[in-house]
Amino acid sequence: MNEKAEKLRLRILRILHEVGAPVGSARITEELAGRGMAVSERTIRYHLSTLDQLGLTENLGKRGRRITVAGAKELETARVIEKVGFLASQIDQMTYRMNFDLSAKKGAVVVNLSLINQAQLKRAAPLIVRVFQAGYSMGELVALFAPGQRFGLTVIPERMAGIATVCSITINGVLLAHGIPTYSRFGGLLEINRRRPIRFSEIITYEGTSLDPLELFIGNGLTRLSALAETGSGRIGAGFREIPADSRDQALELVERMKEAGLHGIVAVGWPGRPLLEIPVGDQRLGVVAIGGLNPIAILQETSIHVQSSALAGFAEYQDLFHYSELEARVRELD
Repeated sequence: MNEKAEKLRLRILRILHEVGAPVGSARITEELAGRGMAVSERTIRYHLSTLDQLGLTENLGKRGRRITVAGAKELETARVIEKVGFLASQIDQMTYRMNFDLSAKKGAVVVNLSLINQAQLKRAAPLIVRVFQAGYSMGELVALFAPGQRFGLTVIPERMAGIATVCSITINGVLLAHGIPTYSRFGGLLEINRRRPIRFSEIITYEGTSLDPLELFIGNGLTRLSALAETGSGRIGAGFREIPADSRDQALELVERMKEAGLHGIVAVGWPGRPLLEIPVGDQRLGVVAIGGLNPIAILQETSIHVQSSALAGFAEYQDLFHYSELEARVRELD
C-alpha cells in the first residue's frame, strides 16, 4: 500500500468512525471535499472495496459501509508519523475554509463542541457564564443544541446537550481574510496573577501532536478557572501565534473590530523580534497570545461535571450564536 493510498484509506475510516452509522461513497466524497481533499466518488468506491477485503469495513449494500472493530483498531494504531502534525494541518485547513466576514458580521466561524448530560445543565450554565463574565473566554458567543439536533456529523445523543464555544482559530481566519498569515505554534497553560498574564507553565506544540493541547490539559484538571474567577489569579488555556512583524498595527485594529463583533480573545500582542511572556520569536515576527475557546468548559471539569469536548469541531454560522447572558434562560427552555 503506497503512502498516498494509505492516508486516503485512513481518512475514509476516520469519517466512518466519526459518523457512527453506515455511510455511502457519495457522503464520504462530500465529507472529504469539505476537509479540503478532492477525490472522485469512483476512487472512494475502489478504496472501500479494498477496505472490505482487509476486513476494516463492512459492506451493507444500499445502506453503505460501516467501520468494523478491526477498522477502529487500525485507526487507533495508525502510523505515528501520520498522526503527528495532524492537528497543525487541521488548523491550517479550517483557517483557510472559514468564510466569516468581519465587516458584514456574516458567515461561519470555527467552534468547539462539548457534550454534557442534560440533567447537569442547570448547574453548569452559571459556571460557564462566570468564565465569560471574568473575560477568560474566546469572545462572548455560544450555541446550545438539544438532544437529537445535528451539528456537522454529530447528532446530540439522548439525554445530552451540546454547547458550542467559539474556537480561537477563528482569530486566524479573520487575520488571514485581511492578508495576515498566522502561524499557530503551541497551546498551553497560561499563568494569570492579579488578572495579568505572567508566563506559560506548560506547552504542547501543534506540530508535535494529533490531539488538541487544551483538551488534554482540561481533561487532566490542570486549569484553575474557578480560582481565577474569584481571586484574579489562576491558570487558563491559551494558544501562542506568530504573525509578520509589519502587520502589528493592522492586527491591533482587527482585534478592536473583533471585540465589537463579540469575538475578542487576544490576551497579549508582542513587538517585532521580542519575546512575549518569555517566549522568543523570530526577527521578522511578533507573538500573539489567544484565549482558549474551551475555557468556559474547563471550569465544569474543575467542579466534577463530566463533559466530553471536541476542539475544532466544525463551523457555525455567526447569526446562529447568541450572547452568553442568554445561556441560563435557554437552558431552562430545554426542560
